[in-house]
Formats: sequence, structure tokens, C-alpha cells
Amino acid sequence: MKTVTLTNVIREECKDKEFVRHFQRELLINEIAKMVIQLRQQAKLTQQELANKAGTTQPVIARLESGTDHRMPSLELLTKLASAANVKLKIVIDKQH
Repeated sequence: MKTVTLTNVIREECKDKEFVRHFQRELLINEIAKMVIQLRQQAKLTQQELANKAGTTQPVIARLESGTDHRMPSLELLTKLASAANVKLKIVIDKQH
């Protein structure tokens, strides 16, 4: 019996352009989730404190940090979160590998 790995499945699925589009979107959402967690922790803020400073709610922060919300956070929200944590939002567009 041949072993099927996640890497092999993803490699096969990446032949489908629609899959690649959705997969890249999910990777970006997960990366944003990690960045929001890191931003909040480095600022030594709770989710509620960050939400208050950014003018949003704690459930919004929780959804962002979970990485399971399929909505893409707006630049406006990300800017507010960065400002609330006293950091600068920087966006980079880079070549795909």
C-alpha cells in the first residue's frame, strides 16, 4: 500500500488553479492570525485591551487570531490594530516561489 502524505496531496491539488487561489488565501489568513497574536503578545495586551484600543470588539480579535474566519481582515482594521499596539503596519508584495 502506497503512503499518501499531505505534501503529495497538496502538490497534486496545486495543479488546479482554483485550488491554488483558495489555498493561498487560507495561508494568508493564517499568517495574519499569527501576526495579530504576536503583535498583541508583544504589546502585552489581552484581546479585550487590544480591541478597546483599536475600536473593535474582543470577538473580532478572537476570530482573527483563530485563523478559522474565512473573511479577509481589512487594511483599515489591520492599521487600527497596529496603531493600538504602537507598531507600524508594513505591507510587502514579493515574488512567488
